[in-house]
Amino acid sequence: MILYNVTVAIEKTVEEDWKVWMRDIHIPEVMATGAFVEHKFFRVMKEEEESSSYSIQYFAENHSKLQTYLGQHAPGLQQKAGDAFPGKFAAFRTLLQEVE
Repeated sequence: MILYNVTVAIEKTVEEDWKVWMRDIHIPEVMATGAFVEHKFFRVMKEEEESSSYSIQYFAENHSKLQTYLGQHAPGLQQKAGDAFPGKFAAFRTLLQEVE
């Protein structure tokens, strides 16, 4: 199993709208690519003055499916996020592999 973790710091002025957009639009679009079998959406419990942080975790069965997502789907979906909330967030991504 491969975990594709996206950590986002979002400005508090748009946080509630962003959460709705994530739940109702973005995460369903990511899942509709077929690259992932499960997702989880967490709020990071550390408070910042100007932003809140979230972790969105997507689980892929194998590296091949993840690479397909990264090559064919991620750029367009990331652009949609930038268009929806321009200059209001910062994101970084981490790949983790399950140890069996």
